Order: sequence, then structure tokens, then C-alpha cells
Amino acid sequence: MRFWWVNHKQTFTEEVGGNYIWCPKRKKDGSRNHFYETLREVQRGDLVFSFADAHLQAVGVAKLPCYSCPRPDEFGKVGELWDQRGWRVDVGFQRFLHPLRIVAVADQLAPLLPQRYSPIQPNGHGNQGAYLAEISQVFARRLLELAEPRMLGLLDAAQVHEVGGSSIADPVVLLEWEDLLQRRIENSTFIPETTRKALIQARRGQGRFKENVTRMEFQCRITGVSNPTHLVASHIKPWRESTDEERLTGANGLLLTPSIDHLFDRGFISFGDDGEVLISPVADPESLPRMGVALDRRHFTHAFNGDQRQFLDYHRKEIFLKSSQ
Repeated sequence: MRFWWVNHKQTFTEEVGGNYIWCPKRKKDGSRNHFYETLREVQRGDLVFSFADAHLQAVGVAKLPCYSCPRPDEFGKVGELWDQRGWRVDVGFQRFLHPLRIVAVADQLAPLLPQRYSPIQPNGHGNQGAYLAEISQVFARRLLELAEPRMLGLLDAAQVHEVGGSSIADPVVLLEWEDLLQRRIENSTFIPETTRKALIQARRGQGRFKENVTRMEFQCRITGVSNPTHLVASHIKPWRESTDEERLTGANGLLLTPSIDHLFDRGFISFGDDGEVLISPVADPESLPRMGVALDRRHFTHAFNGDQRQFLDYHRKEIFLKSSQ
């Protein structure tokens, strides 16, 4: 279990009310921000403390690891200049009965602040530009003691798991996003019927897209399964984030077994250009071997070609759940 502090600023009502946190992937100038990248490290069961309007307002349990998705519609005009795609973590927030004014207890918290990348200043005011920052368990305990002692049980992993409950494998937001894109394809009068059908089949890793991928790939790079019946064509740059052309090109695909496809699509694994299998620190070490990913050695497949590498670069930067900083 890890512990996080989020500075909501303008979107507190939408995020805590909607039980999630979201930030753009890059700053306005296109550069990366450490406090945005940290979302990629959040795991299911982590605790997230909510700070807004000078008060610690709530605490929540992360329901799922981070995933890539568009800026929430409910933000409205807030953040219109932000990167339209960002990182999201679903969090089951519980509001404090009496929000804690941090300036009033700053002297107690100052010795516990992170030496680097602190979410607040020693005087209790928020740090400009800091969205999500990791804090220590000691700091988290002190916050609960001051704000809501009855919630101290959240520091126990067993209780956190009970509070977090079970979650579906695919976030509802991603399914809704893909469903919307599919409806747009189905209703388009500018796309020929055969192409519309191919684009929709490509969402499931089948049809023309799979045929194109098999011209470059002949088996699952991790499990070695080669029978096409047991393989899906997995998009390297996800179908939901690709152009129509990218949704059908063979260079944007790998042949993977369903379990490996899930790990790759959600960013729990990726690949280096040389074929090395990259494993996210967020991935469950108990599940990976059972799904076919060995942890006791570095695993290499054959190198990728130039066209594939362009898509893999996107996957590592925009999907893979590992901070680049």
C-alpha cells in the first residue's frame, strides 16, 4: 500500500463527487510534470488524501490502477487548454465530517513532509503545480489522527481491501469511450461499409486488422502460442486512441493470448524496441506468472521493425504504467 496527497484546486467537486482523480499527461507547453506522472504509479488499495480550499477534505481507496482516458466532460470550460487526454484513477472517496484546515496544524506536519516533491509548503499552503504527491505512512497516519481518527483502520491493508471491494477488469469509462467511438463509425456516411465493418471488428482484434498483423507477427511474443484460434490482434496504440488508418495497419498490432492482451492494453506490460518485456511496478506479482509472464528472469523476444517501434514508443509513453521521471 502506498499513500498519496492530491491538490484538486478547480476540479474538487467533480473529482471527489465522481470518485476519481484525473490530470492531463503534459503541461501546457507539452513537457512532462512529475506530479502528473505519479498517477501512473497508483495501485489498487492505495490511499488518496484530498486537499482543496486550504482544507484536507476527504480520503479514498484506489479502486483500480491508473488508465489513460479523455478529459472528463463535467470539467466544462475548466482546463480547456489542458492536454485533452490524461491519466485517471478511480477512487472511493469518503468526505471528512469536519475538513481539516492544514495551516492550523502546519507545525505538526512540517517535520513529516517529503524532502522532495512535497504537495504542500511547511507553512501549510499548497505547492504551485503539485497535483499528486506521494507521502509516507507516518504522514498518512498523522493526517487521519488529526482529521478523522475513526478512519485509522484504513491503514490496515485488509480493511482497505474490504472497503475497496471488487472491481471489473475494464473501467466503465473506457468501455463508454470505445462505445461512443464505435457509434460514430457506424453512423458515418463518409466511411465505406466494408471499412466500417473492418474498423468495428478491429476493436475486438479480429477481421482485416488481424489479417494485417499476421503478416508481421506469427505467435504471442510472451506465451509462444501460435494457433490463431487462441490469439487476438492487440493494438499497440489502443484502438480508442488511434486514427482509422492506425486501427487497421498491421504495424500497430501484436498477436497475443487474451490474458497477455489484457496486460498489454491496460499498461501492465510493454516492450522495448529490442524485444525486451517491460513490467510495470503496478502489475500484480502474484498474477503475472499465472498469466504467463515470468518474473524470475529478463525476457526478450525478437526485435521490432521500424514501423512497429513508432507505435511502441507511444505505448511506453502514453499507456505503460511506469513514471518516466
